[in-house]
Formats: sequence, C-alpha cells, structure tokens
Amino acid sequence: MTPIDFSGQTTIVTGASSGIGAAFARELARRGSDVVLVARRHDRLETLAAELGARHGVQATTVPLDLSEPGAGRRLAADLARRGITVDGLVNNAGFGTEGAFHREDPDRLTDEINVDVANLVDLTRAFIEPLRDSGRGVLVNVASMAAYTPSPGMAVYAACKAFVLSFTEALWYESRGTGLRVLSLAPGLTRTEFFDAFPGGAYQGNYQTPEQVVMVAMRALDRGRQPSVQSGRMNSIAGKLPRFFTRRRTVLLMGTLQARTSGAATVAA
Repeated sequence: MTPIDFSGQTTIVTGASSGIGAAFARELARRGSDVVLVARRHDRLETLAAELGARHGVQATTVPLDLSEPGAGRRLAADLARRGITVDGLVNNAGFGTEGAFHREDPDRLTDEINVDVANLVDLTRAFIEPLRDSGRGVLVNVASMAAYTPSPGMAVYAACKAFVLSFTEALWYESRGTGLRVLSLAPGLTRTEFFDAFPGGAYQGNYQTPEQVVMVAMRALDRGRQPSVQSGRMNSIAGKLPRFFTRRRTVLLMGTLQARTSGAATVAA
C-alpha cells in the first residue's frame, strides 16, 4: 500500500475548527496538502492555520462560513474562484446532532441539522466534484456515523441524515470509478469531540476513539483506494454488519432498548 502523495494539492475541510475536522487538517498538512479550513469559529480557524503553516510549511486558507444557511457550497466555490484557489480534495466533516423525542424537537434546529448534515453536504459536493474528478488524483470524504446503519430512536433525524450520507457517498464511489477520484464514506463511532456538548445528558458511556485514530482509519482506506465506506474501529466494523441478520422491526426495537439505557439516545451515534 502506497500512501497518497498530497503535495501540491489543496483540500477543503469543513468543520475544521475542532475534533475530527481539525485532525483531518493536521494529517493532510503533514502529508503536504494545502488546506482550506471552513467553520463558523474564525478565531479557531486562524489559530489552526497558523499552526499548520509553521509546522508543515503549507498554505492554510480560512473561510468562516455557516453551513446551516442554504447554498453554502456554491458560495464557497465562488469565494475560492475569486481568490484563484483550485481544489483537489474535499472532506465534508461538518455536522451536528440533536437528541430527544422527535415531537418535542425545535423545528428550526431540525432544519439547521438537515442543512448542515445533508443539504449543504450535497451542495458542497456538487460544487466541487467536477474539479475533483478533473484533478485525476482527488479525494472526497463524507463523514457519516455508525448511526447511519440503524434507525436511532431519540436521534431520529440525525441517524436518517447520516444514512443519507452513507448511501449518497457509496453511489458517488461507483460513479467515480476510473476517474482517479477516491471517494469514501467514513463512519466514526464514539469519538472524543465536542459533539455531545449540547446534549442535556452530556456524553454517552462507551469506548471512545480519539479524532486522530478516526482520521487514520480514513487515510488508510483512501490509500488502499478500494472501499466505498469504512467504519472506524474493529467493534464498530462488526456492529455495522449486525443489522443484516435482523428484521427491520427487531433492529428498531433493539435500538429503542439501547436508547432507554443511555438517557434518551442510542449509543451508536457519533
């Protein structure tokens, strides 16, 4: 297995201000890629950009952008075109989840969740996939979740969003064969990030990976260039296959039971 040579490339990373996004940016910069860092928190982006430039000598461009607003992908593409920046890679990492019974959820918050997790992931992908294909050595990573593999009572919208990401990305993997573009859906399990900070009960119980461990799983899969999707962690890999052996009814009942044990949400969410 020969690692991808990212030198001379430029990769967009969304949700780059912390967690898995920041870990992706650091690993890509270590491998020689210039990066475009996208998130809402400009101060954090600037701090990370300075770190990457000093440590790896790459160009790190910061773009503060709210991905809950429709059409963010096309706005980003227009912005980078004005700056003369051509991209070879895109890591759609930005996302968040809501927790609780669906009928009690805030409708505006749900709309934001769908915009960030689905609508703008599609918009970003469509805005950049042609230059990624034209590059001949581009990469596209869409971050899903272990929640993509099962319905998750208590996180109904989040799990459905991530199921979309998984299906969408695997279809693009097929469509991109022979173009040189490597496409991958990454499904983290429990990861030590800020994801759970907005949840009333805080983080779930379980075995957590670090963002760096999750990113290395993705990078190894990209280096191999054969898989349309990958789960991060051996136990998650096994868990991702279990729904094949159950009826849909039994799967939902099982996830509902897990929900009751984890203070209102399924433990597989990430």
